[in-house]
Amino acid sequence: NFQSLIYSYLEGDELTNSPDVAELREKALKIIEYLGGDDWSKKFLNNAPKEEREKTQENIAKVRFFLDTIIGLKDRLALGPINDPVLSIDIKAGEVMSVTKHPKNENLMICNVNLGKRAVTVVTNDLNVKDENKVGVSLLPPQAFSDIVSEGMFLGMNGSILKDVEGELGAMPKGIPMESLNETRNLVENYLK
Repeated sequence: NFQSLIYSYLEGDELTNSPDVAELREKALKIIEYLGGDDWSKKFLNNAPKEEREKTQENIAKVRFFLDTIIGLKDRLALGPINDPVLSIDIKAGEVMSVTKHPKNENLMICNVNLGKRAVTVVTNDLNVKDENKVGVSLLPPQAFSDIVSEGMFLGMNGSILKDVEGELGAMPKGIPMESLNETRNLVENYLK
């Protein structure tokens, strides 16, 4: 299905509503069902041996990233013919639910962020992030920072994250400055190289 999308001559709106995109989404949802349903990741983590929990958590985050990227494909295609690599990932409005200092790095904070249907962990170097901040989150390939897996990155500019982002939780943020996407764009471009 990916190959048929890559070599498709369909226009964006036709591709968005194509059977191939719908089939990819259905297959991703079926994988979630086979894994055990919406809370599959908790089950996997709870069954992991203690000495393998960190590695299991990172692998779970990678699988979730892949599945979420497939499931969100139609929404990103619906944005139209925008030639920007930042649209290859999901960007969501969220609310910071909790913030704790990183246990192994005093220059990092660990944030639990509500994206509506689920929460993600974001490790950030912005030490001024607080509970209830309304943020934009780029959902990136998971990466461990001093043994804590971060599932994304906050949108920001001038060395600070955006803390009053508008939009429904889990939806694309509204009215964000294009400049706030620069760091995400650079990371996606480097990842795709």
